[in-house]
Amino acid sequence: MLVAPGAHDEGRYAASVTSAPSTVRALRLVYATVAWNVLTVAVSLPAAVAAGSVALAGFGLDSGVEVAASLVVLAALRGDPAEHQARYLRLIRLAFVAIAVYLVAQAAFVLLRHDEPRPSPVGIVLLVMTVVVMSTLAVLKRRAAKQLGNAVAAAEARVTLIDSADSALVLAALVANAAFGWWWADPLGGVALAAYSLWEAFEHRA
Repeated sequence: MLVAPGAHDEGRYAASVTSAPSTVRALRLVYATVAWNVLTVAVSLPAAVAAGSVALAGFGLDSGVEVAASLVVLAALRGDPAEHQARYLRLIRLAFVAIAVYLVAQAAFVLLRHDEPRPSPVGIVLLVMTVVVMSTLAVLKRRAAKQLGNAVAAAEARVTLIDSADSALVLAALVANAAFGWWWADPLGGVALAAYSLWEAFEHRA
């Protein structure tokens, strides 16, 4: 849940900036997230075009949103003033909303067009790897955020967790469509994930 920082949070944030080992560890995790998401964008979009897969194309675009969210938290962890944290949190909330809006639009497009993507071995392998990588990063980021006592880092960890869930849903959709012709699996999963993203964005607003 996203919580805006108060006076107590400011003190914890100041401590996090001076805690070099913990801060460096958190920064490395965010850098790793950015690098992986850039890779997924570069690989998934061409694979989506080759397979005619709306779901895989959406996964690539979604990874771009995750890059933006990670860049927001990098600014905070590098020592920006504590009073700016509320602004960073609002930007991460916008990332959650952007993910939800995209997923709803994608689901509507797939349902209206009845698109059935061709099997994409490259996309399936990439998604399997992404589920593993992002799930691991989300767990490590949560631990790092807890050590830092940093609300921005905790929020970005949840963005990474959503990315992992998104990857799993798209993977299930591609496999189900390839194996059983269940073309509707992608839009239904997208709607469920969109609902979760909106809940995270608005459950605790500043």
